[in-house]
Amino acid sequence: MKKALFAATLLLASSLAGAAFAQGMRMPFNDAGVTMGHWHLHSANVEASKKIFVGMGGKWGKPGDFDIVIFPGVIVNLHLRPGNPPPTGGTVGTVVNHTGFIVNNVQEQVAKWKAAGVPVLPGNNNRLDQAFVVTPDGLRIEVLEDKTQTMPVRHEHVHFFLPEAEVAKSQAWYAKTFGAKAGLRNNAMVADVPGVQLRFAKADAPQKTTKGTVLDHIGFDVKDMLGFIKKLEADGIKLDRPYSKNEATGDSLAFITDPWGTYIELNERTKGW
Repeated sequence: MKKALFAATLLLASSLAGAAFAQGMRMPFNDAGVTMGHWHLHSANVEASKKIFVGMGGKWGKPGDFDIVIFPGVIVNLHLRPGNPPPTGGTVGTVVNHTGFIVNNVQEQVAKWKAAGVPVLPGNNNRLDQAFVVTPDGLRIEVLEDKTQTMPVRHEHVHFFLPEAEVAKSQAWYAKTFGAKAGLRNNAMVADVPGVQLRFAKADAPQKTTKGTVLDHIGFDVKDMLGFIKKLEADGIKLDRPYSKNEATGDSLAFITDPWGTYIELNERTKGW
């Protein structure tokens, strides 16, 4: 009976993951063949993190050996492989200070999230159109409002904190490397990739690398991995982890680190997500 129940649970998990992937929540590729892919969390408490992200409106699944929660625009991978050390710290103090979601109504969504057990902090200066969520592992998430948005919640931004002299350099690097569209938001530099706005803020000192922290890396999906790697190499960007391909699925990956310490995974997914 227990075996049958376990098998049924696995089948349900697979079905949920498949249904979530089938919803086509990944945003279209830009002209450089890039779109937002995922955050990968070194979560020491997967269940607590999963509860938070599901409580915020994400769709849970387990298509492989670790849990994922899917939002429009991003997959949140929740995993700490057996034998790996726990995260060295949260996002504050790293080059990616926080990530961000946008909702159609902050106060309405916050009320639902709190009822689901999500720990929500108020906005700066008690702003009603802003809130924050911090996971037990120290991932800081900003929540902002767009009343014209038709969906309850979607992925919005990744916020880099850099020394002032590096802000423009970083914006230009992401524009060149990933085809991000450079611009301004509230007089601050940004760069847009489908599914995410990369935001750049001034920090008083260099920040730590993301690698090994709770937000170990961010991920971009690319259309043509080998072609993309060839472009990286032509620009003098070295791979931290070489190209590898899953022969069973056709999916491939590689890793790089930006010049300021953001660890980045590149994925080519044959079936999307």
